[in-house]
Amino acid sequence: MNKVKLIEKIEGEAKLNFSFDEDKKIGFVDIEFLSTRNIETILEGKSALDALVINPRVCGICGHAHLIATVKALEDCYTNLQISQKAKILRELTLNFELIQNHFKWFYLTIMPLFGHKQYLLKATKPSSTINKAIAVIGGQYPHNSYAIVGGVVCEPTQLDMIKVVNYIDEVIKYFEQNMVVANSKDFLQCDSIEKLFSLDGDLATILNDIKNNFWQQVGKSYDRFLVFGNNSYFNGGKANHTRVSQNLNINDIKEFENQKSYAKNVTYKDKYYEVGPLSRAMLNKTPLIKEAHRKYGDSILTRIVARVCEIPQLLNHSQKLIKELNLDEPSFIAPKIDISKISSSGVGIVEAARGSLIHKVNLENGIIKKYDIITPTQWNLSNGTKQNQSTSQKAMIGLDNIDLAQIVFKSFDVCSVCTTH
Repeated sequence: MNKVKLIEKIEGEAKLNFSFDEDKKIGFVDIEFLSTRNIETILEGKSALDALVINPRVCGICGHAHLIATVKALEDCYTNLQISQKAKILRELTLNFELIQNHFKWFYLTIMPLFGHKQYLLKATKPSSTINKAIAVIGGQYPHNSYAIVGGVVCEPTQLDMIKVVNYIDEVIKYFEQNMVVANSKDFLQCDSIEKLFSLDGDLATILNDIKNNFWQQVGKSYDRFLVFGNNSYFNGGKANHTRVSQNLNINDIKEFENQKSYAKNVTYKDKYYEVGPLSRAMLNKTPLIKEAHRKYGDSILTRIVARVCEIPQLLNHSQKLIKELNLDEPSFIAPKIDISKISSSGVGIVEAARGSLIHKVNLENGIIKKYDIITPTQWNLSNGTKQNQSTSQKAMIGLDNIDLAQIVFKSFDVCSVCTTH
């Protein structure tokens, strides 16, 4: 028996083709992404710096991550390029803020409706628009800013600007504490017992108790393999198999290959599918609460949801620390000694986007893009593998007897078919 399910409200659409076994359980799922934007092809032949304007348009919700990955890839084409600590902090702050707004939208617009709750548009947009104002203070606008350039950033924020940013952060922390967990966020960050979360008030506890009441705590398990390629002052790169953590990663072990049934490319690491995203980052960072959730429930939808919500106060708290380290007297931009039109080289830029590791690769000849490759988080989590070698999300849906429950599992990875297809 076969059933087809069109998945919407995921930044685009995807089609799931379910095959059921003789026990009426899901035996396999073909994942199809239905359209392509050909961004990689559009970039070919363009001037290198054009990518700083084009790539933020890859996605309407995580375009800033594409900007930072792009500028890092172009900077990697240089040798001895200087970037001030000020520019690094400003880039990290704005990227943190984009992750935060994305997490709120995912929780309130995607997850809560899946559990029968209304779509909380205000609860999604209020904190998201507030933290987006913080991005705009630094980057000039949001979305689709291009304030990060080769050599640094183009902004010169004042002390007053950063006071505004601090106030926006405080507003979002307060909103988180009054809605998501109804608790002090610092106490929440120190919590190391997943069971305590069930007794809290707030929207997170509502979802967790929905999962518990339906006996879904173990639903959505996959390979228990995690990857984090992006490194910054908060996230640790590396891979984990269950609880065994290794920091040794080699980008040359990544393989991309075309899929005849979908516009999205498949991607593996050492020929295996891995999960990327907030749960992977928490496992590599050894976050106590997530380690406890993982010990009890594995890489399930419950653990995946908690990891992503937990990342909101983590990034808000860390952003406060970064602002204290920011020296506004440092230069925002240090001009490269060689004009990019003279550069013939290859570069790689990697960041942790909301959904996981985002990788940009560029090949330049005299400053002209000869080849550009983008590996998005959705490719990692939602590749269309085979029955013999299933992708992470396919594996997580196998064995379920309900396609509505399978949809919850699928969306727990936070699908984005727009920035997956190129």
